Amino acid sequence: MKLKFCGAAGTVTGSSHLLTLENGINILMDCGLYQGNEPEYENFNQKFLFDPAKIDIVVLSHAHIDHCGRLPKLVKDGFNGRIYATHATKDLTAILLLDSAFIQQRESTFTNKHRADERDEEPLYDVEDVKKTMELFRTVGYDKWFGIDPDVEMVFKDSGHILGSASITMKIKRHDLKDFILGFTADIGRPDRPILRDPDPMPACDFLICESTYGDRLHEEAPQEKEHFLRIINQTCVTQKGKLIIPAFSVGRTQEIVYILDQLVREQRLPDIPVFVDSPLAVNATKIFELHPECFDKDILEYMAVDPNPFGFEKLRYTRSVEESKRINNVKGCIVISAAGMINAGRVKHHVFNAIENPANTILIVGYCAENTPGGKLTRGDKTIRLFGEYKQVNAQVEIMSSFSAHGDYREMIDYLHTQEKDKLRQLALVHGDKEALSSFKTHLENAGYQNVVIPKLGDVIEL
Repeated sequence: MKLKFCGAAGTVTGSSHLLTLENGINILMDCGLYQGNEPEYENFNQKFLFDPAKIDIVVLSHAHIDHCGRLPKLVKDGFNGRIYATHATKDLTAILLLDSAFIQQRESTFTNKHRADERDEEPLYDVEDVKKTMELFRTVGYDKWFGIDPDVEMVFKDSGHILGSASITMKIKRHDLKDFILGFTADIGRPDRPILRDPDPMPACDFLICESTYGDRLHEEAPQEKEHFLRIINQTCVTQKGKLIIPAFSVGRTQEIVYILDQLVREQRLPDIPVFVDSPLAVNATKIFELHPECFDKDILEYMAVDPNPFGFEKLRYTRSVEESKRINNVKGCIVISAAGMINAGRVKHHVFNAIENPANTILIVGYCAENTPGGKLTRGDKTIRLFGEYKQVNAQVEIMSSFSAHGDYREMIDYLHTQEKDKLRQLALVHGDKEALSSFKTHLENAGYQNVVIPKLGDVIEL
């Protein structure tokens, strides 16, 4: 067997790992879109490191675009096999890929309008490609071993990262030898977070691919987080009468923030200010959350016994139209939650563009931002950023709360791996992290007793 690292190797986004069995079957774990500006990934989204027509099976861990975003491109380029995912992942993937297709079309139209030559740039895929992709899905629940090939059984375990997210464990038959257990953690969630159940550890593996996003840091504790968040709200929206702009991923982060605000309303601690969720995608995603309470933890289910709608309160407005979005520019002393989380696309770019030079406003970063995105530049403290071709002075306050992250920190990830038997685990490959996080997490794992921890590069192949 061979394992080829076809994405998120040495970087955070673009997850994709190809397993080739002895019988020639090709199984692709994730097929994500790359979001960043690293030179070695320049043409990543346009070209695969394999022939899409020769892929037999795709196993999708979850619906974030850096894990599912190239599936329609895979189909467009010849893939016609089966895609396995959980029920909630399929539902979320449908709306995220449609949104991505619209973005691809819009960006290619803009680029072609301003090109100096006559060559038109085509979008990666369109709505028809998304429709064909969704027809290939097969959905399976958590904790059920099922066959995907005569020689392979697999199981999804709830990874607690976003709605429907899962780790992947495959049991691979080998003639006259013991079964080989290969695991892929995908993105590891966090214990004791709102809405979702805690991550469910994986079976012990012979070989494990493990994410490393926050392999070099620890998160703020939850009780401090809520009070910290409330202080930022009061200072910005009440004392300074400014806007609190929260760039947030439409799936997961937005719903978690709204749920915390809903709790503050019930506790009568949230100031009497308007709150806007300005993202049509987030509106659609929230409706899908409401359809999948089987993914919720005990706390939110008990909360829903007294408040049936944890994603809505009197001062909250979900906006869809462009006109509604533009009207928010005239509102002071408010909270605006808008996508995308890295400020590299979507309506939040407009909100940040209009707010960033006003010192009364605050930009609150609540999740991972790739280094060269606008969100990444604000995170590292840049004093100017470029949006829509203009350089803007960063006069607004920039606050960072990584505790909202859906990724476990290094201690939480090591705790998650406690079911792995260190004498059985032959190799542990670290992916989905920047260079500092990968190196640091490798050291933390080795200090915890794990051996043969490797950091593969893009295109590397390991013989299993």
